[in-house]
Amino acid sequence: MFIAMNRFKIVKGKEADFEKVWRNRDTQLSSVSGFKEFHLVKGETTDAYTLYASHSTWNSEEDFIDWTKSEAFRLAHKGAGKHSDLYMGHPIFEGFEVVL
Repeated sequence: MFIAMNRFKIVKGKEADFEKVWRNRDTQLSSVSGFKEFHLVKGETTDAYTLYASHSTWNSEEDFIDWTKSEAFRLAHKGAGKHSDLYMGHPIFEGFEVVL
């Protein structure tokens, strides 16, 4: 199994807007081969931002990489730039191979 995570620093006060974007987006994931599950998780809040992470689980790293090269990926990320006022910088990707 493979876990793919993106960490987002969201401008303090914009959390509800960020969550709404994710709640209403068409992720396309349900139709993607190798996809298992998705969670959006919320972490600590500082004076400047709130930390979030998207957490998706895949059958394999290859399945995840195939998704990033697919039309479904392009559709799921279409228009992402129009919400740039919510973010402090770009998301930080972290990928993990499940060992246990």
